[in-house]
Amino acid sequence: MRTQPFGERPADALFELPCACQNLRRLSRVVTRIYDQELRSAGLEITQFGLLTALAAVGEANQKRLSAGFAMDSTTLTRTLGLLGKQGWVRARRGKDRRERLFRLTGAGRRQMAMAQPHWERAERRLRNQLGDAGWKNIRETIFQMTEAGMRA
Repeated sequence: MRTQPFGERPADALFELPCACQNLRRLSRVVTRIYDQELRSAGLEITQFGLLTALAAVGEANQKRLSAGFAMDSTTLTRTLGLLGKQGWVRARRGKDRRERLFRLTGAGRRQMAMAQPHWERAERRLRNQLGDAGWKNIRETIFQMTEAGMRA
């Protein structure tokens, strides 16, 4: 593998940012790009894949539960669920309350998720290889702790 001279690697362009928020937003954009690059060939983005996997795990959920679980605003969630519905990967049904809609994964959604799984795993490996096992474990714990702290703050 050919190494690039100093100043030509993307990481060399990074500069200090003054707060946790800006640093985390930058990190999120970088990591999202990695997952989106890998998932693109499966016809998905990481937000879509995340919703499919969440619905596979919980079985059925309303928008409020999904929004809270992802700490995602309702507008983004509505748009993403709409796209997944148009693809036939997610189906909604009315809940007990006429206004509530319950979302679940369809058979086509399960197949799409299974097809995308190796692409997601490749993105995970790319990051894990850069961090090493100890770094990977540490960053996962730190992210969870920061998410909890942010929710409490």
